[in-house]
This record gives sequence, structure tokens and C-alpha cells, in this order.
Amino acid sequence: MTTTARAQGATVWLTGLPSAGKTTIARLLADRLAGEGRRVEVLDGDEIRRFLSSGLGFSRADRNTNVQRIGLVSEVLARNGVLSLVPVIAPYADSRDAVRARHEKSATPYLEVHVATPVEVCTERDVKGLYARQAAGELSGLTGVDDPYEPPAEPALVLRTEEQTPRESADAVHALLTERGLV
Repeated sequence: MTTTARAQGATVWLTGLPSAGKTTIARLLADRLAGEGRRVEVLDGDEIRRFLSSGLGFSRADRNTNVQRIGLVSEVLARNGVLSLVPVIAPYADSRDAVRARHEKSATPYLEVHVATPVEVCTERDVKGLYARQAAGELSGLTGVDDPYEPPAEPALVLRTEEQTPRESADAVHALLTERGLV
């Protein structure tokens, strides 16, 4: 009987403000990892909200529930050999800490990456028009503007996207995965 080694899975949680570049970095990294033959999934926050958390709003409790749902799915994927890339704002440190604890309980690698893009740069990018809507008074509760964002205290990696290209950011995350023996 032959056995095959199972690929090591992990969760890479990319947290940062809206329009920081989280999803772009995750998709670039996913393409590279898939090209290397790795099993990889991107759990995009917007897609998850539409399908898994459609009934939730943006209160602190609802945001926590959303993050815990995503954390559960990511941990299950990672525990089963998938590299799970999670570009989700997750504005509250205690929510992210709970996800980390879930991973630790199952001995599943979890890397928190802070996509540390200044709000001024995010406002210029404004990929979804959120900052413009907030400035016009059409939207309230925008993370990092009139709703809190708690940056990670000890992220595994900090990406300053105003100083590097999305490809350079994705390469930095890949280097971290390599350094940790996860690819």
C-alpha cells in the first residue's frame, strides 16, 4: 500500500481597509499558487456576504458573525490541505483573534497579513465608490472613516501597498509562505 503526503494547508487572512488591495493581492497570489500545483481558494469578503452571510448587516455583532463564519470555512479548507486566502476587512481584533484560536485548536496554520494602506490612498482608489458615498452622506459606518478599524498588533506580515505593486505584495506573501514551509 502506498501513501501520498497530503499538502499542507493554511489560512492567510488579509485584513485592511476597504480598497486597500486585499482581493487583488489574494487573486494574484492564488494564480501563482495554482500555477505551482497547489490547492487554493480565495474566500472573498464580498462574495461571502452575498451567499453565506446575506442576512447580516454591519453592526459589530453582525460583523463578528460574518468573520466567524468565514473563519470556520477557511479553517476547514486549510485543515484539509487547501491554502485558503481570505481578503476580508475583519475590523475588530477580537474577531480575528477568535479565528486564530479556532485554527490553533486544530493545529492549522494561520497567518494574519495587514494590508496597511492609508485611508487617504484607499479614498483615492475607492474601487467600489464607498468613500465617495460616505463623503456625500449616503453611507455611514464605513470602516476606517466613521466606524473603527483595529489594525493587527502582531501581524505575520505588513504590506504597504502605496509603496509596492500588487504583484510585489503577492510575492511578499508567497515569500512568507515559503519561509514558514507552507509552499
